[in-house]
Amino acid sequence: MQLKKNKKDKYNRLENTYMTIPKSILERLKQNEIKARKFHEIEISILTILNFQDFIEKLLFEISSKFSIPYTWLSIIEESSISKYLRNNQNSKLLSASTAFLSREEFSRISGNRLKPLLSNKNLNEFRALIPEASNYEIGSIAIAPITLDGEIVGSFNQADKNIYRFEPGIDISLLEQLALKVSLCLSNVTAHEQLKFLAFHDPLTGLLNRGVMGRVLEREFQRSKRYHIDLSIIFLDLDDFKSINDNFGHDNGDMALCHTANCLNSLKRDSDIVARFAGDEFVVILPSTNKAQAKSYINRVQHKLANQPLAANNTSFYVKLSYGLSSVFENNMDSSAILLKAADKRLYQAKKNK
Repeated sequence: MQLKKNKKDKYNRLENTYMTIPKSILERLKQNEIKARKFHEIEISILTILNFQDFIEKLLFEISSKFSIPYTWLSIIEESSISKYLRNNQNSKLLSASTAFLSREEFSRISGNRLKPLLSNKNLNEFRALIPEASNYEIGSIAIAPITLDGEIVGSFNQADKNIYRFEPGIDISLLEQLALKVSLCLSNVTAHEQLKFLAFHDPLTGLLNRGVMGRVLEREFQRSKRYHIDLSIIFLDLDDFKSINDNFGHDNGDMALCHTANCLNSLKRDSDIVARFAGDEFVVILPSTNKAQAKSYINRVQHKLANQPLAANNTSFYVKLSYGLSSVFENNMDSSAILLKAADKRLYQAKKNK
């Protein structure tokens, strides 16, 4: 009986305590509890997502809908480790319209490299670089929550409203801090998964498709070419005197030469063309709907670009030169994708021998 009486007395004391709290504070506590519950629901909804597109689309949608925030988006530092992954996902209309890319210098100037959320409702033009180019946001106030990956700031999760008081400086930012932390943790999981997926299909140095994927793509394009009687050409190429680049300028500059070649090949190709690193300093370019003359025109443009872009190394410079072999599906006896590739390889060997 005494135990029941003690519990009842404790309950009465708590009730009396709450009765003495002003209604405004009680209302604030209630609102904070509702916000905390919504943040928890968002965390649960994004926790198991392991790809950038779904993760970011879900995050933006949930924040916007649960809190009735008209503008939510990401600002990503170009030099950050996640920039290339997000660039690769720009086929998503929502993701493309809700992601801004800016330099680390610009981001530092705006955020001051602070880890805590930044609120503002004045001089909003200062934040223009954070906002996606194609947006028509009418911003009265803004909240910028930096997000990190492995301790490095990679950008920010941003919210904005027409209402100048929505994100007025001085309001409680504890929930925004929690959100930024949760987003950073989830982003770390997503990035780790995307990196593994990327390495399964791409060459880690150049970012090009690897040899295994190239073989599957070539087989697909070969079958399509034969079925619909569409042109298909293959270029097999490698760098001239690549060993001497490594010997004279070091392996770091040899890697730079490979990446430079990959960038030139990529920059001059069409969206439908496929560039892959075959092995070492060897590359393969698959050119659908392309005859031999058109393929030769493409590789000539690549050679011209390489000839006009020397690479700096050890207080000097050097040029990347290449040799190539070319084959087309409508040549005689091109009965398989393997034969098509081997023909281009043989012509590459002959071209190097002739030099």
